[in-house]
Amino acid sequence: MPKTKPAFVEFIEETLMPLEARCKSMFGGWGVYVQGKMIGLVADDVLYLKTDSENKPMFLNAKLEPFIYATPEKTVTMSYYRAPEDTLEDWDQLEPWVMGALGAAMRQKTNKGKSLL
Repeated sequence: MPKTKPAFVEFIEETLMPLEARCKSMFGGWGVYVQGKMIGLVADDVLYLKTDSENKPMFLNAKLEPFIYATPEKTVTMSYYRAPEDTLEDWDQLEPWVMGALGAAMRQKTNKGKSLL
């Protein structure tokens, strides 16, 4: 049975409607997908967006925090940074952040189909 989407996740899908984003349940949170690429995640009613070397400085300059989770063995910092809260209700302000995340997702290399030999 599919997990019911929380109101915040539905809000994110509505906000990202210009990109036809879809949120899928995963590991206690939600993945945010555009064009089949994961561009963000939602955890505890916070939107985090994908970063790489090209768009990460924008998040660091805004003093936004990365998504961090703990396992019994270690603490893991992921390449997803908190979206600026003041942009979430204004697509014109949010768009550059989301488009940067989409660019990072598109640039990410995959290991599918590559030989380990």
